[in-house]
Amino acid sequence: MNNTASATAVFDTQLKNLPLRHRGKVRDIYDVDDKHMLIITTDRLSAFDVVLPDPIPEKGKILTEVSDFWFNKLEHVVPNQLSTMTLEDLDVSHQEKQMLEGRSIIVKKLNALPVEAIVRGYLIGSGWKDYQRTGAVCGIQLPADLQLASQLPEAIYTPSTKADVGGHDENIAYEQTIDLLGEEMAKQVKDTSLQLYKVAAEFALEKGIIIADTKFEFGLDNDGKLVLIDEALTPDSSRFWPVSDYQQGISPPSFDKQFIRDYLETLDWDKTSPGPSLPKEVIDKSAAKYKEIANLLMN
Repeated sequence: MNNTASATAVFDTQLKNLPLRHRGKVRDIYDVDDKHMLIITTDRLSAFDVVLPDPIPEKGKILTEVSDFWFNKLEHVVPNQLSTMTLEDLDVSHQEKQMLEGRSIIVKKLNALPVEAIVRGYLIGSGWKDYQRTGAVCGIQLPADLQLASQLPEAIYTPSTKADVGGHDENIAYEQTIDLLGEEMAKQVKDTSLQLYKVAAEFALEKGIIIADTKFEFGLDNDGKLVLIDEALTPDSSRFWPVSDYQQGISPPSFDKQFIRDYLETLDWDKTSPGPSLPKEVIDKSAAKYKEIANLLMN
């Protein structure tokens, strides 16, 4: 682990009085009581579904702030997981509380749906590779004359499965989500995802930011009502491009972790664990990009 980065970063957590429920690629989740969980966003970074050995200082705080911003802005579209509990309500030490400040939320326990709801507004990443091979993205036929980074005629919904840590998410057809969720819920997830993207993309555009694509996750409350969970429109779950530098035919400069992916693509690495260490300049540049997108969005 890079010593400079790790001095001020939180790579993982070990709370004394709360039971660990799950350690994900980026988030550590603890049980609070029968109805609530504590979600801590660490400074871990995952790329190609591998957790890299170097944290990005302050990343977890920025992701939490950005996610909370979107939860509040989008709650007229769909309810979210946030509860009214605060750190003051938890059995944590003063030292633990200092570590948790700004990078944690207490949420309602919900029944997570086994689908990642991905919305694409532009042709990039795996979608571009799929289009080059088939003229379609995840089976959705597209016009024949699109270029890399072209805006799609309309945003498309391309769901995937949710992989465990170390596994790879797999794109699935919309029809498979009907098998997983039932017809009515599958349609609600699709329609809600597209509406969330539309509202967010229009807002971001006013701030000079293109949201090329993003992913949402949902759960159900005890009444079967759809609720937005996990994170919302962060640099980890979305591709953000500056409008000023955007053009078709090239991979636009990016505010998100695409910068890290691009660096990793230059290495002789097979994209399996363990991931390679990152040079200090890559860590510092990545940290600056996270801060920049937060400032642009929220100010």
